[in-house]
Amino acid sequence: MAIATGNSGIVKLVTDTGGSDTVATVAEVRSFTINEEAGTVDSTSMGSTSRSYLATQKTGSVSLECYWDSTDAAQDDLDVSSKIDFEIYPNGVGTGKKYTGIGFVTNKSISVSFDGMVEASFEIQADGDITEGAA
Repeated sequence: MAIATGNSGIVKLVTDTGGSDTVATVAEVRSFTINEEAGTVDSTSMGSTSRSYLATQKTGSVSLECYWDSTDAAQDDLDVSSKIDFEIYPNGVGTGKKYTGIGFVTNKSISVSFDGMVEASFEIQADGDITEGAA
């Protein structure tokens, strides 16, 4: 079983800048979460003593927590309602797995306190599957 520390993770965005795609690494990422779920429907019939289920549609989302960087083009692309392609490497590029997908930014939050760093969080709702592959 291979285990890893989280300090090598990388989040990249692919954006369309007037006809050509640009790949940019999101700066100052502190943490991220990839969430995938599947719905179920109850398929239990009369006479059964235990419930049974069938899987239905899947859904996925990505959450990012960053130190806010007003000069980072990738963070700047994460505006609410923006459609973006993402690539996420939990162990860094070229190591382990990567997760890719397309989604819409559904939440952007910037938090400020007098005695701390300015932080930003972003939520991306996947539009289709989040695909797992080799990094």
